[in-house]
Amino acid sequence: MLIAYWIVAGLLALAMLASGGMKVIKPKTAIVEGGMGWAEDFTPGMIKFIGIAEVLGALGLVLPVLTGVAPVLAPIAAVALAVVMIGAVVVHVRRKEPAAPALVLAAVSVAAAVLGFLAVA
Repeated sequence: MLIAYWIVAGLLALAMLASGGMKVIKPKTAIVEGGMGWAEDFTPGMIKFIGIAEVLGALGLVLPVLTGVAPVLAPIAAVALAVVMIGAVVVHVRRKEPAAPALVLAAVSVAAAVLGFLAVA
C-alpha cells in the first residue's frame, strides 16, 4: 500500500506544486491571458491564496511520510486537496468551462487519501 500511496501522492503533489506555484508567482492578468478564465471572477489575493493552499497541500502529501513526523497528516492533506478541487469543479461548472481536469485531480486526491489512511495512518 505504501508504494501505491507514493505513486499516487507523488504525481498529485507534482501537479499541485506546478499549478499552485504558477498561481503564486504569476500576476492575475498573466493567469487570465494564459487561458484560465476562471481567474476573472477572483481577486488577485484570492488567486494567491488558492495557489498557496495547493502548494501547502502538495508539501503535506509528501513531507509527513518522508520525515516520519506525524504521517497521519498526509492523508488529511489529500482530503483538503480534494475539497479544493471540488471547489474548482463547482467554479468551472458555473462558468460553463471544462471541469474534467479538476474532477480528475479531485478523484486522485480521494485515492491518495484512501491509500494514505490505509498505508500510513
